[in-house]
Amino acid sequence: MTDWTEVRDRVLALAAVPGSDKVFGAKAHGFALDAPLAAAEVADLEVWLNVDLPEDYRSFLLHVGAGGAGPAYGILPVRREGSAGWRWVGELIEEVEPGMFAEPFPGGADPEATVAILAERPLEEDFDDLADLDAAFEAWEERLGEVQYDPRRTAGALCLCDEGCGMVVWLVVTGPERGRMWRDDRCNGTDLHPMRESDGSLSDFASWYLGWLAAAETACGLDR
Repeated sequence: MTDWTEVRDRVLALAAVPGSDKVFGAKAHGFALDAPLAAAEVADLEVWLNVDLPEDYRSFLLHVGAGGAGPAYGILPVRREGSAGWRWVGELIEEVEPGMFAEPFPGGADPEATVAILAERPLEEDFDDLADLDAAFEAWEERLGEVQYDPRRTAGALCLCDEGCGMVVWLVVTGPERGRMWRDDRCNGTDLHPMRESDGSLSDFASWYLGWLAAAETACGLDR
């Protein structure tokens, strides 16, 4: 079980350190954290998602905060919005149906769909008129986007962090990858991929968050 003792205090203390705003993303979150969720709220969230949250993220919500300061521009806060259910505030993706969270995480691209759409890329030599080529390419790019950003590709994962420039980070909550962090670089033409620590090990929520905290403290001249 992850020990989050003193982590909230460590994060909040960084706000008072001179120059801490130079840590990447700090000007956005200011080393502030939302209040932790109550046990009943976390239980309600899990019922709404129809999944049991990975232990480290679940205990983070209970003991550190519902969102706020963290890697890049911070952890997206999760909040109850009445009868509409729960949502991660600031999420950069389209609204997801609650049932999708309980579906198995596919772990990347659909190879057959990707190969098929890439094979349809319009070629200049097939067009006599550049205007027709531009129109065909625009239509193809739209279909490509539909394949790349099909919501089913991130079923079973929570969008937790905005890294800027369209890049986001997901926490997988179902399937073999459950508990691991995945980076989403699709905006740069790169597929989703699992995140790794400096030693090459796969990142879970705790290693990802605590690694960020240790790096932020070092950047601020705080030794632990």
